[in-house]
Amino acid sequence: MSAFEPPVPDLQIAFYGRLQELRDKYLLDALQKIVAMCDIGIIDRELRGLVSKGALRKLASWSLRGEILFPVPHILSKSPNLLGYYRLLLGFSQKQFYGSRYGFAPFRSMETEGRLSESNAKNMTGLCGALCRSAELLITGVGSLSTESVHELTLITLGPQLRGGALNAFGARATLRVFNLIKSILSSAIDEASEHSIEVINAAGRRVSIDFANDPDICIREKMVSGRLRNIVAIEIKGGRDVSNIHNRIGEAEKSHQKAKEDGYVECWTIVGVSEFNVAMAKRESPTTDEFFRIDGISEPASDEYRNFREHLKSLVGIRD
Repeated sequence: MSAFEPPVPDLQIAFYGRLQELRDKYLLDALQKIVAMCDIGIIDRELRGLVSKGALRKLASWSLRGEILFPVPHILSKSPNLLGYYRLLLGFSQKQFYGSRYGFAPFRSMETEGRLSESNAKNMTGLCGALCRSAELLITGVGSLSTESVHELTLITLGPQLRGGALNAFGARATLRVFNLIKSILSSAIDEASEHSIEVINAAGRRVSIDFANDPDICIREKMVSGRLRNIVAIEIKGGRDVSNIHNRIGEAEKSHQKAKEDGYVECWTIVGVSEFNVAMAKRESPTTDEFFRIDGISEPASDEYRNFREHLKSLVGIRD
C-alpha cells in the first residue's frame, strides 16, 4: 500500500476535451484547413497590400507562408473564428484584445460566434492591417519561427484561457451541487422550484426564496408581509480543489461578503471545495464569514458537518424538522 495519494488531474482532463473542440476553430489546424479552401492568389495579393516585403521575405526564409502570421480579409471572411487564432498568436487575452485600448471590441463576435457583421466586413482591411503591423513587430523580435513554434505560441496564450474556463466550470458545478443539496434539505416545504430558484413556505407562513445569483453565488431571502425582501443568508461557493489557491478564494469570498453585509444579509457562509483547510486561518482572512463548510462534508448525510449545515439552514429559513 503506497503512502502517497495520487493527485487527480481534473484540470488537465478538462483542458484536453476543450482543446479538441478548439482545434477546429482557433488553432493552426483550423487555419490550414481554411487556407486549403481559399484562393491562394487572393491571399497573396492581400498579403502584399498589408505586409512589408522584408517581413514576407523573412517568413519565406523560415519556410513559412505569410498567412501563418498575417491575417488577411479573404481568410477571416471565410472563417471569422480565426480572428481568435491571430489573437492567441500575438499573445493577448480576450480581455486585453477586446478591451477599449485597441478598438477591436466590435470584432469580438467574429471569434466567439463565428459571425461577420456588415460593419465588421467593411472594416476588415483596417483590422487586418493593424494585426499585420503587430505581427511584424513579433517577427522582428524573435530569432526565427517554425510551424511548431507558431503553434506553441498560440498554446501558451490559450493555457490561461483554458484554465480560467475550466475553473469557472468547476465553480458552476460546485454551486449546482450545493443548490441541489439545499433543495433536498428543504424539500418538505417547497412550494415552487425551477433550475435556478426555490421557494418554500416557512413555519411563519412566509415565502423564502433560494436563488442562484452572481454575487453572492446563492442568496436566501424572506418575503415579508409588506412585500419587502429580508436578506437572510449570502453563500459564497469556492469549488476549486487546489489547496495552494485557498487564500485567494477565501479573499474573494470576503469581498463578496462585505458587500452582502452592507446589503443587510443576516449571515454569510463560505463553502469550499478543498477537502482540508485551516479554519482558523480562513476566519482571519474572511472575518465576515459566519460559517465555513466543505462541499464534501455537507454532502455526506452521516457527517457532523452535514447535520450542522442542515440545522443552520432550517433554522435561518424558519423550517421545523
